[in-house]
Amino acid sequence: MRSNTRLISTIASAVGLACAAQAALAQSGPIPAEQRYPVTPGQRATANQVAQAGVPLSELAPNAPDSYTVKSGDTLWAISGVFLRSQWRWPELWGMNLDDIKNPHRIYPGQTLYLIKANGRATLSTRPGGSGEPGTIKVSPRTRYESLADTAIPPISLQTIESFLTEPLIVDENAINRAPRIVATQENRVLLSRGDRAYARAISSEQPNAAPLAVVDGRSIGYRVFRNATPLRDPITNEILGYEAQYVGKANVVSNERRREGVDAKGDKVEEIVPAGIDIVAAKEEMRVGDRLLPEPPREFLNFVPRAPQGPQSGHVVSVYGNAVNYAAQNMVVTINRGKQNGLEPGHVLALLRESNLVKDTTDSSRPNIRLPGERNGLMMVFRTFDRVSYAIVLEIDDGVQVGDRFLNP
Repeated sequence: MRSNTRLISTIASAVGLACAAQAALAQSGPIPAEQRYPVTPGQRATANQVAQAGVPLSELAPNAPDSYTVKSGDTLWAISGVFLRSQWRWPELWGMNLDDIKNPHRIYPGQTLYLIKANGRATLSTRPGGSGEPGTIKVSPRTRYESLADTAIPPISLQTIESFLTEPLIVDENAINRAPRIVATQENRVLLSRGDRAYARAISSEQPNAAPLAVVDGRSIGYRVFRNATPLRDPITNEILGYEAQYVGKANVVSNERRREGVDAKGDKVEEIVPAGIDIVAAKEEMRVGDRLLPEPPREFLNFVPRAPQGPQSGHVVSVYGNAVNYAAQNMVVTINRGKQNGLEPGHVLALLRESNLVKDTTDSSRPNIRLPGERNGLMMVFRTFDRVSYAIVLEIDDGVQVGDRFLNP
């Protein structure tokens, strides 16, 4: 039992794990835990620095309990909110188990977390009173077993963002226009779905020097299929920040794009264009001629560590993701007009502001219009960044989020 309990960390360390949705990106073979759930040097340095200090009691939530037992369906963000006013201050609670757990990753249903208060500070521990033997999980005999990795509590609601790790793609207009496209189908089919064969080309009159689609070393090359690159405009300046391509499915190249010698109706020799053969291997929506192909991106192992940005951040919501959706509620996704160029990283937490009102000052004889300051409306966490835009999930909200709403540091 001791060896099992040493896998259990405090809540704070667990929030630093990489998102469990990364498993959806895995194509084959097991991935070492240290790669899937890295503890960054910065996280460990913070933990070491505050291991004996913890957080001020003033940072605790008003009704923070003395202990909390983790339940199936919990998220680490929500559990952090049980103990803290500011959930992203999780590293300051980590430290009680540094000697026992060299690489803390996750907590599990059945784990009890204990709040330890001493000398005006607070820490979390898996041990009652912060000392003695590590806490244990009560188990009952059963005839099968399952990996603890499969039952770990995720940092945030993962179902909402899992598809965003691979599906939506921000590109510039030239990139999508230069991308290979589907040019024909078998039997003149209008729509394509999984299992269908189609044909695609990279070379065109506009792109005569493009690299042809090809099978490499006998291996099919995977592409994602996109449509309708929609411009994302800054709600303040109206500047186009990028184009959001609509993901519709996946395809594998199974034969090479090439030219060959042929004979026309008159018997004369001509050069024929032979498009590459592609197999549709996944379909979110039915595909058609004209849809574009972009290479499968390298598999990323993102480390979603909820935390405040190091520098000042401010900007606006560009769009609410979803068809005909005007307002974003909790666990919905928005696009914002700041990205890698502005220093945003996955895990950065930002405060949403309620739209300010324009009213007349009736106490002034000239009746001027005055703009009321925006009030805090909730929190969101960035989970995917591009150069000039980012996707963020709404974690907490009072009123709905809409295009043009402002955000600031939390």
